[in-house]
Amino acid sequence: MAGPTTTAEPEDRQAWAALWALVIGFFMILVDSTIVTTAMPAIMTGLDTGVSGVVWVHSSYLLAFVVPLLITGRMGDRFGPKNLYLIGLAVFTLASLWCGLATDLGSLVAARVAQGFGAAIMTPQSMTFITRLFPAHRRGAAMGIWGAAGGIAALTGPLLGGVLTDSLGWEWIFFVNVPIGAIAFWRVVAAVPALPTHARRFDIPGVVLSAVGIFLIVFGVQEAETFDWGPVIGWFGIWHMIVAGVLVMIAFVLVQRFTRTEPLLPLGLFADRNFALATSAIACMGLVITTLNIPIMFYLQSVRGLTPTQAALLIAPMALFGALLAKYAGARVNRRDPRGQSALGFFGFGVTIIAYGLLLPAQPPLLWLLLPAALMGASSAFVWPAVSLTATRDLGPANAGAGSGVYNATRQIGAVLGSAMMAVLIEARIAAHVDASGTQASAAGGLSDVMAGHVPELIRSATSWGLGEALLLPGAVALLGGALSLGFRRSAHHLESEPDVLDSRP
Repeated sequence: MAGPTTTAEPEDRQAWAALWALVIGFFMILVDSTIVTTAMPAIMTGLDTGVSGVVWVHSSYLLAFVVPLLITGRMGDRFGPKNLYLIGLAVFTLASLWCGLATDLGSLVAARVAQGFGAAIMTPQSMTFITRLFPAHRRGAAMGIWGAAGGIAALTGPLLGGVLTDSLGWEWIFFVNVPIGAIAFWRVVAAVPALPTHARRFDIPGVVLSAVGIFLIVFGVQEAETFDWGPVIGWFGIWHMIVAGVLVMIAFVLVQRFTRTEPLLPLGLFADRNFALATSAIACMGLVITTLNIPIMFYLQSVRGLTPTQAALLIAPMALFGALLAKYAGARVNRRDPRGQSALGFFGFGVTIIAYGLLLPAQPPLLWLLLPAALMGASSAFVWPAVSLTATRDLGPANAGAGSGVYNATRQIGAVLGSAMMAVLIEARIAAHVDASGTQASAAGGLSDVMAGHVPELIRSATSWGLGEALLLPGAVALLGGALSLGFRRSAHHLESEPDVLDSRP
């Protein structure tokens, strides 16, 4: 990844310095989306809780992250993206300290909710800065770094979580954020400009409807298995919650359609085919990145008997090759049609994930798994800058906040829905193979035993098959992302011919 050269204009140097300052915090909050995965067994032991409890430690963060994203994107337009970013960073950092000090499950879940809310305040602002600080012909490289940071963070989370859990204890997967957050705060104050704000009226009905609708849908899907698709409060069950959420979101769209002032979600954004397809594609990527490592880490630890650190090292090539190719992929997207680059990345990612899943039942030598891990990391590096640039390329400064809010919300919704689907799929596929083998159900234990690291020899083969087949989900969704990418159109603006000026200077 590269910053400005020594011959760059002052505005370029300022934009790159701001980007690097923002990337520190952005990387940190996305690491926390996946870092808990490898620490789950340790948290279960340390807090004396079960599977449903420890899943809440993961899902509460994602839920609090996704619900406010539409709102916080618009708030950056109104109050200034720098101010919102710093507030979110402070909330996230203090909540990380709270997480590490938690002595019971309830306190840890509450702290994770606070973390997620801080992340939701921060995330749209970093993308807004890129859209407003970088001219179109330089935005691809900037989006390459921003997108690669997100992808590498998601892939690095399990590795970092394994090392910290094994060496210092699960609390340190949260404590490590405190010094990093302090450094990020200092760099943002020093290097990020205060961009002009846009005087806006808040669409209060839109705020309420979007928050309620997203919460009902995401909570319903995410917690369906916890409540066994049954009642949540009295007669009000999971299906009621999901249907109610869909109806509320339909009402939200209608309100946005007929709001005459400034809607929370300008529906005109979706008239741009690139924006509509790119937000759909990034939802696919959010699902793939979040779900990919769950069956892999369970397989490596529970079936093959590796420690969290050893398991994380076997997927380290994903993060390594993603980082190595980020600079090339970001620079290339400015010179070539993003459609081809995004499709290449998605299709390569999907095919490799499926191949990885097919390898697991064969119990291959562990070193064999390094190659597909490297190919997955390399493929993902091509996706992030191409999709991010395609989504934001034609957004003006006035729509930067709304557009980045929608883009990030769809990515996180994909992540949350993917987590819920993966839990169901792992349970179902392991149970199916256990039943097919004629093993008694009591010997299997299902997902609970897999997560706790207790897979008896009797069902090891069935578990391997179930986890391998679970990887077909992210593999298929990655292929869908590739198909969506083929629909991108080339911008009417030639990226390399636009003037070297900032869209909005401080």
